[in-house]
Amino acid sequence: MITFLLNQFESNLKNDALVWQDRAYSYGDLLDLIRSHQSSLANHNIRPGSIVSLEADFSPSSVAMLLALIDNRNVIVPLTDSVKDKRDEFREIANVEYVVEIKANDDVSFQGTGHKVDHQLLQELQGRNHPGLILFSSGSTGKSKAAVHDLVPLLEKFKVPRKSKRILTFLLFDHIGGFNTIMYSLSNGGCAITVSDRTPEHVCAAIEKYKAEILPTSPTFLNLLLLSESYKDKDFSTLELVTYGTEMMPESTLSRFRAAFPQVTMQQTYGLSEVGILRSKSESSDSLWVKIGGEGYETRIRDGMLEIKAKAAMMGYLNAPSPFTEDGWFKTGDVVEVKGDFFRFLGRKSEIINIGGEKVYPAEVEGALQEMDGVLDVAVAGEPHAIMGHIVTARVRLNSEETQKEFRVRMKKFLKDKLPAYKIPQKIILEDHSFHGGRFKKMRGQSASGHN
Repeated sequence: MITFLLNQFESNLKNDALVWQDRAYSYGDLLDLIRSHQSSLANHNIRPGSIVSLEADFSPSSVAMLLALIDNRNVIVPLTDSVKDKRDEFREIANVEYVVEIKANDDVSFQGTGHKVDHQLLQELQGRNHPGLILFSSGSTGKSKAAVHDLVPLLEKFKVPRKSKRILTFLLFDHIGGFNTIMYSLSNGGCAITVSDRTPEHVCAAIEKYKAEILPTSPTFLNLLLLSESYKDKDFSTLELVTYGTEMMPESTLSRFRAAFPQVTMQQTYGLSEVGILRSKSESSDSLWVKIGGEGYETRIRDGMLEIKAKAAMMGYLNAPSPFTEDGWFKTGDVVEVKGDFFRFLGRKSEIINIGGEKVYPAEVEGALQEMDGVLDVAVAGEPHAIMGHIVTARVRLNSEETQKEFRVRMKKFLKDKLPAYKIPQKIILEDHSFHGGRFKKMRGQSASGHN
């Protein structure tokens, strides 16, 4: 099942496969761990088709166990500490039969749950005798959905040789972007640089120390990095490419990052738990226009929204109705503009604020507010209004002692020539915490504390 990967490992036995806790692990080390974990799965009677939650962050054991489970044709449910409050709920939704936990010291523990596999999608996957993957969405706009993938088509794209790079594993182990990062790195003989602490200070230190060439991350994190100024005393000369996705990129964040790192190529990525990561090409490092697709993907626009048909699309949700059209297209819910072969993402349909018939996209307002001095973070959402339908509400985190009234006066003056009057927030709420969850993705319309 993973022969193509094992062949790559055999060709790179002495090369670095993974950096974890200040130590490099070779592809030979990884092969030894895979064989050890394969024996452990057999000893614990974890048969092909069993539903297994793999609860871990990136580490030598977690990566080796992931590959051992794929080779054993198990259905894998990766979970991280970012969802620890929902872990029991997610195990139940996914019909998890075995819990494999990778502890902080990289030791492995096994535990049976007693759950029965009774969901039709999982039974169908087991009937194919294929490995599977269950990914839970971040739940940033509602309840987390469990997407079920047959891993055979999802792994197909990693059989095509690409460039070997040193990549920092910022996106989480249980995120489609994190899965894509580690599989890309290993399938091309690259080196995955892990970080246990995803603060700007630690990420910047890891980039310098381990000579990272690619940083896949989110716009929210890039904004935090710029505000922290942690990069100013670091050597980023090896960093070639920053890829950003998972949420809307404010133009102000992109412009500030480009000014700070003119030598770095910026590439917008696009992917979803339901269809995987599409190949992408930004119009330029300064542009939010992006071309997406690649082999196995088709795109079309219906009612201003992107729809995708993918060979690697999920089989369906465990806890929600099918989002596919009758002819097999996935409705992304993303509103886009089109220019030739390029798309520009405007926002999620579910987050559009309707002001007396005028549409407001939160990311545009957030981007304008982030240009103001003293604004550390901002989250914009709509609030129901009896006459206008909605009003624009902004939750703002400041690094100053301004009162709400003082900030409102300064904001209105600042935005007067930047946004139409109906887009300027009518309600301001000053808060003292960040508006993102454990996946460094903007949480709008709710407090981000404790959410993932």
